[in-house]
Amino acid sequence: MKVTNSLEIPRFSGIRSFMRLPLGDETKTDISLVGVPFDSAVSFRPGTRFGPAALREASLILKPYCSVLDTNIFENLTLADYGDFPTVPGYIEDSLDLIENNLRPFLAKGSIPIAMGGDHLITLPQLRAVHKELGPVALLHFDAHSDTVPEYFGKPYNHGSPFYHALKEGLIIPEKSIQIGIRGPLYDRNILNYPKEKGMRIVMGEELHNRGMDAIIKEAVERIGNTPTFLTFDIDFLDAAYAPGTGTPEVEGFSTHQALYMVRRIAKELNIVAMDLVEVLPDKDNSGITALAGVSVIHAVMAAISYRKQHNLK
Repeated sequence: MKVTNSLEIPRFSGIRSFMRLPLGDETKTDISLVGVPFDSAVSFRPGTRFGPAALREASLILKPYCSVLDTNIFENLTLADYGDFPTVPGYIEDSLDLIENNLRPFLAKGSIPIAMGGDHLITLPQLRAVHKELGPVALLHFDAHSDTVPEYFGKPYNHGSPFYHALKEGLIIPEKSIQIGIRGPLYDRNILNYPKEKGMRIVMGEELHNRGMDAIIKEAVERIGNTPTFLTFDIDFLDAAYAPGTGTPEVEGFSTHQALYMVRRIAKELNIVAMDLVEVLPDKDNSGITALAGVSVIHAVMAAISYRKQHNLK
């Protein structure tokens, strides 16, 4: 794997691939970075279709060594940036099919895809692809919103509905899944009944603040165990002060440090088979801190996967 040396060629030079990684070809890599520039399912602020470009730009500052886990991503893993998946703007079902069909080859080859969104509906076709290739998986979900609303405006698909459909379609194992950081005003008091009745563990933001990160980390690791896991991170898990560049920001959230602390310590104990980072909205991110937070979360997951390979953890 040939990576551009940023001590020889400045970071502001060249094609904007993630962390200046080589562009993907047909060769299998341990991790495959892909962009999913889709935001036709948003219900408030549009523009997350430009998220992948902003994330790649922000990633140029990242370096391969993670001092927290004492692991070098580039030494332990092969990686490549495979560009963006095709979508059909304004046509949700067609785009979902394209995302699913384009993800399946990576899973079939045993690569771990990491997708950069895009709105949160892109997780649904990814879970469909994972289900077809690997079967149902555990869901590790960081978010301000449960995204389990059955419908919006009388229509089934919305960025607030992917996990309702994932549960209905049997794509995830609810008793092995956990949603962390859910908070903010809801449409009514019964909005979370369906996922709870299905067996999903929902850690509300208030509970996370009160019980503390270590308690929730322990619970998440014990709940998921060795089950193959899809990790999805909505950037609005972070408080709006840390992530203003998103479509539905929420206050009373979490700092970048808290997010990275939890992600690193949970992910290094799990069998992550796919991951996505969603809902970065560059137009509302004038300082670039939201995109930087997003790529830092991706880096934390890659470091956890690197750590597991370095220590021969299965």
